[in-house]
Amino acid sequence: MPIHNKVIQNTHLRKHWQTRVRTWFNQPARKIRRRNTRIAKAASVFPRPIETLKPVVHSASVRYNMKVRSGRGFTVEELKAAGLTPSYAKTIGIAVDFRRTNKSQQSLTANAQRLKDYKSKLVLFPKKVAAPKKGEATKEEVEKAVQNLVVLPVKAGIPVSESKPRKVTEEEKKFQAYATIKFAAAKVKNSGIRKKAAAKKAAAASEK
Repeated sequence: MPIHNKVIQNTHLRKHWQTRVRTWFNQPARKIRRRNTRIAKAASVFPRPIETLKPVVHSASVRYNMKVRSGRGFTVEELKAAGLTPSYAKTIGIAVDFRRTNKSQQSLTANAQRLKDYKSKLVLFPKKVAAPKKGEATKEEVEKAVQNLVVLPVKAGIPVSESKPRKVTEEEKKFQAYATIKFAAAKVKNSGIRKKAAAKKAAAASEK
């Protein structure tokens, strides 16, 4: 408490919170507006989809890396594995990301297969319907084409494992994972020294 004969402290609790609170009463109207925007966009880009094809990627950080979601774009390696070029992929509704890299063979194979599935279902409209070029749709295929608003949707979340639970084998129990990793790391680290020593030994043997 303050000493001497001073003014009693006032805590100033009246902050006029009504003027500072953020409301969201327009949420239902925004939902209707977004839906109408999607319908208008689909009509304007018909028969193309309103979204580009996205890859399946794992989320970042240790906390979320077991989950999958749609990524920003396919890598150059994935496009190459599917027989596509980045410049051509952009023209047929495929998103490309030049910054992303593949850190596992599994992701590269999965996204390359995703691109191949897209190519098999793709109906490429020709500039002249009467004279389609190689790889373009015929007149009958153009007439039967249907607009898909969402292209090969990605089911976000933790993917269900296809392998069923099983008992651990004796060979797996005896396997020493830590020692194997350390041995492989030491082999790579000392490869230069061992190579130099082997060359020195071979040179000394040839002199004899």
